[in-house]
Amino acid sequence: MLIPQLETERLILRAFDEKDFDAYAEMCADPEVMRYIGKGQTLSRFEAWRSMAMMLGHWQLRGYGMWAVEERHSGVMIGRIGCWQPEDWPGFEIGWTLRWAYWGSGYATEAARAAMAYAFGELQQSHVISLIRPENSASRRVAEKLGENVKGTTEILGMEAVIYGISRENWYSIA
Repeated sequence: MLIPQLETERLILRAFDEKDFDAYAEMCADPEVMRYIGKGQTLSRFEAWRSMAMMLGHWQLRGYGMWAVEERHSGVMIGRIGCWQPEDWPGFEIGWTLRWAYWGSGYATEAARAAMAYAFGELQQSHVISLIRPENSASRRVAEKLGENVKGTTEILGMEAVIYGISRENWYSIA
């Protein structure tokens, strides 16, 4: 499958490539980055490889997935952002994870906005969610900047998550 590339003012959202692996493994080994992802644990290089391969496989199985996020001016892979809905997931999710050095730059909001526009426009999703740990105030602010509102809570991988969400109609009224 050809994975589409999206571009924003400062970022390129593209398919993962083997050259991204060192940066991806570094991100997955960072306790600060991983404390709100999955079970809140870091990943070994082997586990990071499996995770990156899973991101690519999701595209093959679902026709959408997470993009590698590249900083336009430097060419550095800074994280992953995109569409996610594995089996038994509570809904069609837009998720984001950035390497720690790139936090606070507005990149998560910028890339997630592009992913959301893709989900509503190209994929014709009627509703999008983001699953965020209650204590992850930075990601909660990103969701709110995207126009998402709290819809409830759920449990993912044994951990509580707040469900943020927005409908296509609401997205187009604010986009």
